[in-house]
Amino acid sequence: MAKLKTNAAPEEPLGPVPGPAQGDERLPGELTARELLRWTWRQLTSMRTALVLLFLLALAAVPGSVIPQTSVDSYAVSQWKKDHTQLAPIYEKLGMFEVFSSPWFSAIYILLAVSLVGCILPRTKVYWRGFRAAPPAAPRNLTRLPDSSTYVTAEAPEVVLEKARAALRRKRYRVVVSGDAVSAERGYLREAGNLLFHIAVLVVLAGFAIGSLWGYKGGVIVTQGTQFSNTPTQYDDFTPGKLTKAGALDSFSLQLDRFDIEWLYSGPRKGMAHKFVAGLTWWDDKGTKKTYDLRVNHPLSIGGTDVFLIGHGYSPVITVRDGEGHVAYSGPTPFLPQEQRNFTSYGVVKVPDAKPKQIGLEGLFLPTYNGDPLNSAMGNDLNPLITMQAYVGDLGLNDGVPQSVYSLDTKHMKLLAKPGGKLFRVDLKPGESVDLPGGNGSVTFDGVQPWVRLEIAKKPGTMLALGGAILALTGLCGSLFIRPRRLWVRAIRRDDGETLVEVAGLDRSSGGDLSDDLTAFVAALQGSAATPDETAGAPGVQEDQ
Repeated sequence: MAKLKTNAAPEEPLGPVPGPAQGDERLPGELTARELLRWTWRQLTSMRTALVLLFLLALAAVPGSVIPQTSVDSYAVSQWKKDHTQLAPIYEKLGMFEVFSSPWFSAIYILLAVSLVGCILPRTKVYWRGFRAAPPAAPRNLTRLPDSSTYVTAEAPEVVLEKARAALRRKRYRVVVSGDAVSAERGYLREAGNLLFHIAVLVVLAGFAIGSLWGYKGGVIVTQGTQFSNTPTQYDDFTPGKLTKAGALDSFSLQLDRFDIEWLYSGPRKGMAHKFVAGLTWWDDKGTKKTYDLRVNHPLSIGGTDVFLIGHGYSPVITVRDGEGHVAYSGPTPFLPQEQRNFTSYGVVKVPDAKPKQIGLEGLFLPTYNGDPLNSAMGNDLNPLITMQAYVGDLGLNDGVPQSVYSLDTKHMKLLAKPGGKLFRVDLKPGESVDLPGGNGSVTFDGVQPWVRLEIAKKPGTMLALGGAILALTGLCGSLFIRPRRLWVRAIRRDDGETLVEVAGLDRSSGGDLSDDLTAFVAALQGSAATPDETAGAPGVQEDQ
């Protein structure tokens, strides 16, 4: 029986098999460190990665808008933690209360900037090369392009080409005449618009970065008749930039002279405030005195610092006498609104100088008391009342642990009660006083003063960010409305002495009306010298199907 031939490989190789170079222990397909870095850089600087990072940056900013931020309102953060005891430790570890200065937000921010730079540099090089290049030569067969036309004229080819060149130059095309054809192109600024948009995003990021590094922001409550100086110790909460020094703060001081509110007494918004005007007197670093009516969205600008009106409330004026009959505390105490419609407000009074025991008060201020001890009828102070609990003992101010002025540590204090053990409350209207049980002193409610919450911020990169936003809008408009196009005109002398003219165009933006423009251009190019195209069998412009 004959043996069948097979294609099986011989047991021994016919020649030497290439293997890894001597000293190279890499497996097939394994990348070197340099190749890995190059691959990582290409992935990071791709447009897809930039878009993903931009989306992640927008997504990462959402928690900063939903969850209270320490840099904006530290009291709101403390209240949120009290109301969400289980989530608060988790959010604390994730940096949710300081989103915009957290490491993960900064990482996205920096990676986006690096990705944009890596995208822009090579694209700029390619654009510059294309911008300087001449329009491409005319294709061999213009009639094969989707938008094309032909006609016959008695004019010489040189005359037709010159007319075409002049007409295209008037339409701001870049024109090159080569042989028997004219090549023209316009719309180079479309890609420039794309590059400008990406550069503008970098400018905006740089503006925010400058503001975060060298700027500062703080909040302070100023009661009517009191003053504030622009020093870090005067703020209720202060967030400086990473590179901000105390000496960088603009030197000024201000005083709240009055606070005017218009209240609505009818309609669906009855009981709510309508207008807010804070009359300020302020002094610059030279001591020059000026006045300003501060309104919402109309900040006071002092040097590079802006003062914003962002909130208001009430400061009951309370006087506390200790057990020895001495005035241990007297003055307005800001109470913080618990809701914005009726302005039921919570506040704390700490009297560390009271003798023989320190005194603490905590409770509510009701602007318009309506018989409900826990509710106010509206936000206007038509019938004010304070209702508070009183404590005596150790306030814990000397323990070395910082305390909020809006919270009272009662661990080492005793709640005062009436004889017989009944609950004692300090329920007072303006002008009234009450003695504390056990000879621990007295409390007097002298009156009410309004307060305003001011946000004072210096953002040195704001104008840069604004300029970047304007540049981004300009670049976006350019990329959307500028249409890159190419036109070619070829003139060929026929055997019968006439000239066959071929015109074709290419719309590179895939969204224009090139057909109509091409028809109008051909009609202008023909003029009165055109003759019917015998090959087409119809007069005038002949459109190729």
